[in-house]
Amino acid sequence: MLNKKDTPFDASGSISAEGYRRLARFLEDQCGIVLGDNKHYLVSSRLRRLLGEHDLNDLDELARLVDGPGNQPLKTRVVDAMTTNETLWFRDGGPYRLLQEEILPALERRGRPSIKIWSAACSTGQEPYSISMVVEEYKARHPGSRLGNVRITATDISPTALAQARAGVYDEMALGRGVSREIRNKYFEPKDGLWAVKPQIKARVSFMELNLKDSFARLGRFQVIFCRNVLIYFSPELKGDILDRMAAILEPPGYLVLGSSETPTNYSDRYRMVRTPHGVFYRPKDHPDD
Repeated sequence: MLNKKDTPFDASGSISAEGYRRLARFLEDQCGIVLGDNKHYLVSSRLRRLLGEHDLNDLDELARLVDGPGNQPLKTRVVDAMTTNETLWFRDGGPYRLLQEEILPALERRGRPSIKIWSAACSTGQEPYSISMVVEEYKARHPGSRLGNVRITATDISPTALAQARAGVYDEMALGRGVSREIRNKYFEPKDGLWAVKPQIKARVSFMELNLKDSFARLGRFQVIFCRNVLIYFSPELKGDILDRMAAILEPPGYLVLGSSETPTNYSDRYRMVRTPHGVFYRPKDHPDD
């Protein structure tokens, strides 16, 4: 009889329908991600490398283990692998123009001594560092600006992504995804053949592990929330819950910036849309205009 070491290893990463259902159920329970019925390739490509790490024969065995009690280190690795995504610097452009041309000037007019921005689901740090660079650009373009001290809280569920984000060091390929030569020379410095975010940009950003299904109480309150391109992965019920809890921690006037294909409509009745020449944001209905 073959023992586990003798059992043929399924390097193809194929998974049965039952195994896929187990993994889908586990991911929705753990972090709210809804896989749907056609993400078999995504599951295989993200999780196949875990088989060798944990001495498993195939993805069906992996699915059985995470769907049962115990095995917390393995469960953590599965969530980590499925939620770590490549992202872009200054992704989509519009939200950063909105921040520079509409949001920061409005907050400066209000004379706030401090401004708190939350970058939710920050992945490997490109979004919060891009926000910090926009703040730096704003101050450079407005000498004598009375903009208050800006602090950026960046959260993600993935310890691996957060470790890279905290390091703030990227290779040429990563910088090529949205960083111009001018921005690179201004806000990065060479480090061991890579590029490190400069200290004045890093200093505004703090990173924290957070599952968006969990309470936001330890985060405090914010004037601005960036929650872009993450709600699309959740069920309608969880989308509404997250949006409602975000409304509760937004201080007036409040700015919620979502992905270009995302909207609170049909999920939460707490917001109204605000259109500006530089883009769209959402504001809690009980907050006053600027």
